[in-house]
Amino acid sequence: MKVLVTDPIADAGLDRLREAGYEVETAYDVEGDALLEAVSDANGLIVRSGTQVTAEVFEAAPDLVIVGRAGIGVDNIDIDAATQHGVIVANAPEGNVRAAAEHTVAMGFAAARSIPQAHARLKNGEWAKSDYLGNEVNGKTLGVVGLGRVGQEVAKKFSSLGMDIVAYDPYIGEERADQLGAELVEFDACLARADFLTVHTPLTPETEGLISTDELETMGSGYLVNCARGGVVDEAALAEAVDAGVIDGAAVDVFADEPVSPDNPLLSVDDVVVTPHLGASTSAAQENVAVSTADQIVAAFRDEPVINALNAPSVDESAFPRIQPYIGLAETAGKIAAQLLDGRLGEVEVTYTGDIAGEDIELVTASALKGVFAPLEWQVNAVNAPQVAKERGIEVVESKSRQSDDFQSLVTVTVRNGDEEMTVSGTLFTGEDPRIVRINGYRLDAIPYGQMLVARNYDKPGVIGFIGTVLGENDVNIAGMFNARRAKAGGEALTVYNLDDDVPDRVREKLLADDRIIDVDLITL
Repeated sequence: MKVLVTDPIADAGLDRLREAGYEVETAYDVEGDALLEAVSDANGLIVRSGTQVTAEVFEAAPDLVIVGRAGIGVDNIDIDAATQHGVIVANAPEGNVRAAAEHTVAMGFAAARSIPQAHARLKNGEWAKSDYLGNEVNGKTLGVVGLGRVGQEVAKKFSSLGMDIVAYDPYIGEERADQLGAELVEFDACLARADFLTVHTPLTPETEGLISTDELETMGSGYLVNCARGGVVDEAALAEAVDAGVIDGAAVDVFADEPVSPDNPLLSVDDVVVTPHLGASTSAAQENVAVSTADQIVAAFRDEPVINALNAPSVDESAFPRIQPYIGLAETAGKIAAQLLDGRLGEVEVTYTGDIAGEDIELVTASALKGVFAPLEWQVNAVNAPQVAKERGIEVVESKSRQSDDFQSLVTVTVRNGDEEMTVSGTLFTGEDPRIVRINGYRLDAIPYGQMLVARNYDKPGVIGFIGTVLGENDVNIAGMFNARRAKAGGEALTVYNLDDDVPDRVREKLLADDRIIDVDLITL
C-alpha cells in the first residue's frame, strides 16, 4: 500500500506508516496535473490545508482508500466526492486541543497584563513600569461561549486558577457542565457577567459576526479572547470597542481573512494583542496530529474502524436503497425540531414506526442527530454526531415499532429540555417525496425546504390573512402554506409557511405584537 503526503507533517507520522510496512512518498506543493499524476497510484493521501482535494483528484485515484487531514479543518476536501468514490475522509481534531487551550490562556494573561506592549517598550529602551497596571484572574469570572473540546479544556485551566466559570452553549447537558464546574447561562448573561470572555465556536452562518457592537456593549468591560475562528467576532467593532474603552482589551489569534491585511483595524489598537494563528503551533501538537492521522490510515488499510471519519459509514449494499431516502428526512426533522425547541437541549429521541422499523437504521439515527447538531459543530456529520452527543452529555434514545396506524413508515425526532419537548414527524410520499406530517401533535402536510415560518396562534378568523398581509407588506413572498389545529374552532392552531425570502426581525416582532399570535419561529433548512 502506498501513502502520498502532499503537505509537510511531523516525522513521527511518516515513521508510523513506514513501521507498518507501507510505502511513503512525499510530494510537497504539487497541484494541478502534477497532483493528479502523483495520486494516481496512491492508496492513502495525507494533506494539511495546502492541498485542494477536489472531485478531480478522486477521479484520478481509483485505488484511494482514505484521505487523512493532519489537523481539524477539511474545507479543502470535497467530502461529497470522497463519499461517492467510496473514500474515507478523516481528520485529527484532538491533537491540537491542548495547544489551542494553552494559547488561549496565554493570550488572556497577555491582554490582562499588557505583556507584549511592555516587552516592546522595554526592548525600545523604555522603563514604563508605571504605565501598566494589570488585572489578576483569581476571583474573576470567565465567560465561555461554546463549551466544546477546546472550550472545556480552557474552562478547566482557568478554573484551577481561581476563576468562576459561566458558559453559553445550548447544546451541552447540565450534568456535563456541572462536572466542569461551569454554570450554564443564556448568551447575554454570559457576556454581562464575564470579566474575561473566550470564544470557542465554529464559524457557521449562525455564528458569523456573533459578537459585534451590541454584544461588546453588553460586556461593558473586561477582556475578550478569540483563538477559535476568525469571523465569529466582528473585527472592526472589536477594535472600536477597545479603542473607546467599552472593554479593557482583547487578544486575537484568528482573523476573518488570513494572512491579515496591514490595514486590519485590530493592528492599530494598542490594547489588542494579536498573534498569527498560533493556536496549534507547538511541536507536540504537530506530532500528535501527524501520528493520529497515520494511525487512521493504518486502520483504514486494515479494515478497522476509523475513529475520526468525517463521511458516512458504510451500509450493506442491498439495504442502502431502502434507507437512503430516510437519511435526508431524519436530518430535516432533526433540524426543525432543534430550531423549534425553546431552551437547552438535554435529550434526543428518534422513533421509527412501520416498515422502516425493520431496517438497519443506525445511519438514519446518526443523520437525525446531524440535523439536531447542525448549528453547533463545524463539520458535524452522520459519523461524528453520536460522539458529539456523548461529549455534551446529551442522552440519545432510539425506539422502533413495526405497527403504524397512519403511514407506511414514519420517522419522529423528539428533542427535550427537562419537561419541555418538541416533536417532529416525517414520512415519504410516492416518489420519495418528503413531508413533515406532525409537529407537536398538530397534523399537517408540509413540504420541508428553504426558509420556513412556523406560527402558533389562536384559531380565530383573520389571523392567517393578517400574517399574509404583514409578510406581503415587507416583500416576503409565500411559496406554500400548511395549516392545522388539534381541537375545535377557537383553540390553538399551527401554520407552516414556505417562504422565498428571509424574514427581518421587525416582521417577527410585528406578528408577535398581535394578541392572536402565540409564537413565531423561523426555520432555515
